This record gives sequence, structure tokens and C-alpha cells, in this order.
Amino acid sequence: MKEEQLIAEVLYGEETADRSRYALYENGTYMVISKFAYLIGVPFHIFENEHEPPKMEWYEALEKDKNARIIRNLCMLRTAFERNYRNIYQAMRYDLKGIASMPEYIPRECIDQLSADGLSIYRANAQPIQYIIDINSHIANRINNCKNLFPIWLNWSYIRQLFIMPGGTTEKGAKGAAADYYAHKEIYPYQVYMNWSAPSNVGNILYNDKKFVRLLYEHHEDYFTDMSKVTDAGLIAKNGIYDFLERSSRTAVVVDCENADPYKLYATLNNLDQAALLGKISKIILYDDVHTTTAWKILEKFTQIPIEHNMIERIKENKSLVDIRLTTGTCREFFQNNTDSFILASSDSDYWGLISAMPEAHFLVLVESDKCGPDIKRAMIDAGITYCYMDDFCTGNSDEIRIQAVLNEVRKSLDEAVHFNIQELFQEAIRRTRAELSTGEQAQFYDRYLRPMRLNVDKEGNVEVLLGPL
Repeated sequence: MKEEQLIAEVLYGEETADRSRYALYENGTYMVISKFAYLIGVPFHIFENEHEPPKMEWYEALEKDKNARIIRNLCMLRTAFERNYRNIYQAMRYDLKGIASMPEYIPRECIDQLSADGLSIYRANAQPIQYIIDINSHIANRINNCKNLFPIWLNWSYIRQLFIMPGGTTEKGAKGAAADYYAHKEIYPYQVYMNWSAPSNVGNILYNDKKFVRLLYEHHEDYFTDMSKVTDAGLIAKNGIYDFLERSSRTAVVVDCENADPYKLYATLNNLDQAALLGKISKIILYDDVHTTTAWKILEKFTQIPIEHNMIERIKENKSLVDIRLTTGTCREFFQNNTDSFILASSDSDYWGLISAMPEAHFLVLVESDKCGPDIKRAMIDAGITYCYMDDFCTGNSDEIRIQAVLNEVRKSLDEAVHFNIQELFQEAIRRTRAELSTGEQAQFYDRYLRPMRLNVDKEGNVEVLLGPL
């Protein structure tokens, strides 16, 4: 019995276990399953249906990507051959039809789009099984071109395997995979072919990211641990923020950078309706300290909301002034700039003094669950102050800011650790070796051996400079 079924029976009893197991996938996101559904060839009308999990926004985004289009059209053709193999075989053998002349079985638009994208699948005098083998080879050779469409926290090898038909480049393997598909067609999402052979029917594996990723990892005898990547805040939390903004005239987000996580704050903002934020939030005010993460410096690159970044200097090395500057800055915003509402991002209970001292202002507090104690939460509840957890918002679509922050630090460290002029090193090498090279020889040597220099990084992270042509 599946783990979710066991948990459900323990919590709710056997009668309601079948229904309550879906609570385990509550508030799941749809980014991963929408991208996968597009690539594997889930029909367009599924994306059009607002009640189906795959989202139209991702269909439209991937439709602009040539590599994604090629994989989708190849997968759609493969499914068409699998579903209609007998009819296609008879039409080819007895009616002498080609693949472009049986649109009732093989989607002509897929063939035309592949041709427009530079890939022709036509073969003279080929049987359906040969087309399936060719399609499998094309998919295996090209699927890695879509690797960057998926986030780095997801094991790409697990995703890739779903596109690869076992033994699909041989006639025996392709026929075996087809037999397995026909025998268990009901377990394949939307009856689209993929390399998925589950022992039992677990429902639609593309229900949402939470379910898909969990089952995908279980399929490989692995366990996906960070559910924050595939879970988003529920409607209650989001509507609470929208209602707060709706009641305000002018709102500012004030951030205690010492007691807030930049990635969780970005995830919170990124998973809210941007139109609602831009229409109400005038700016984000960061109160920062030299000892916080450098990621705060790049937040402005990832939001359309204006950023005011205040770096607070220390008078004493062991004493931060962020809290007092945030307090005075918030008061100034209220009295001088007519800001009536504040979203305070901090888990520090000291700010209760600020909140309680300004009853005329409206506050909503963003906290982190493991940093906010029960006393301050009880005080906010008693005072009618809305608060929500930044941890509840999906971090799975926030890779871009984490990657950029790390890359910036790597570049900074490289600039400090590696800095040389290759021309100077070249001239020093000529002097030491006493190799008499003419001006023309030096120019050719430089272009042939030094300009193509590159770095080689081994598995342990050791870096070696390689000279000479590739």
C-alpha cells in the first residue's frame, strides 16, 4: 500500500482515506508538470481547460522555444504511432499511404512543424516500427537540449528517463514497450506515451508538482525532501495579503535584512499577483547591515517595485543599528510621505514596540516560522495584526535570484584570486627561454596557443588552465 494511503487511513480512517490522500498534495504548484506535459505531448485542449492541471502560460512560453517544440512534436508523433499502430500499418501496406496522408491517425501539423524547425522524419518505404525507432533516436539525441527548462533542484536524469523508450532503438525493444503501454494505458497521464511503468494506478501523476516530483523520486527509490520547492501558500494566506493591500491607500514594504531571508521574501513577492502589488506598493525599503547576505544588493533586478536600499553603518562593531533606523524610517514614511500601510518583513519581536506605538498605521508582518516565537504571534493575533509565513510561498521558481547571487560571489572571488595579463606572461616566457621570436612569430604563437586558453574543472573542483587549440 502506498505511503499516502497509509497515512490517510491512520489520520482519517479507512472510509475517507481515498479522498483525504489528496490533502497530501494540497497547494502544489504547476510549473514542472506544465513544462513536462508540454514536452511529452499532452494535447493542447488540456492546457486550454482551466480545470486541468497544466497551465496555458507555460504552453505559450515553451511554444516559442525551438528545442521544446521539436521534442513535443516528436513525442506527439510517437504517441500517435503507438495508439494507431494497426491502422497505420494497414494503410501503409494495403493503401500505400505515406505518413502525411493519414491525418486521422498521424497529426500532419507535427510533421510540418518539425520540417519548419529543420527536422524531417520522412523515410522511403518505411514501416511504422521504423518510424518509431527513428523518433526514439531523435528524442534521445535532443532531449538534453531541454535540460535548462527545468530548475536545478530537480534531478534531470529522472526527468530525462521519462522520455526514453526502453530499448526503443531496436525493433524488439520498441515492440516490448508498445505492449507494456497497451496493457497499462490507463495509468499514463492523458494516455500519452512516456517511460512510466508504475506497479499500480496512482491517479494522474501530473496532478501538480507536489505529486509528480514525489512519485518521480519514489520511482527511482529516492525521496524528494524540500517540499517548499513544489508547494505554494494557499488562497487564505494570499487573499489576506490582497485584502490588506485593497484596504490601504499607499503601502511600503520595510525589510529588516538582518532578520529576513532575501530568497524567501523574493519567493513571497514572486508568487503573488504582480498587478495587485504594483498597484498598491510604492516601494520596498531595505534596512541592511554589512554582515548580512550580499543577495540583498541584487533584489532590485528581480522586481518591478522600486527598491530603496539603506546600508546602515555601525558605530560599534558589535552593535547593529538596523532596528532603530527601520523604526525611525517607518515613522518618517508614515508622517512625511503619507504611507498608511506597511508590510514588515522581519521575525524580530522587538518591532512590536513600533507596531503598538503606531495604531493609526496598518501593519502586515511577514515572518519565518522557525524564527518567530509564540509570544509575538499571540500579541499580533490579540491586536488584530495580520501575519503570514514567508516559508509557505513556493521557492521552486526562485532559482534565478539564488543563481545570480552565487555567480556574483564567484566572479568576485575569481577577480580577487586570479588576475594576470597574458601578454606580460608571454614576454616573460620569451625572455626566460631565450627563444628568439620575430614580431610575426609572436603574433602567430599568441593567436594559436594563448588566445584559445580555457579552464578545465575536474570532479573535485580543481581548476587547470589549458593552452593551445581545442
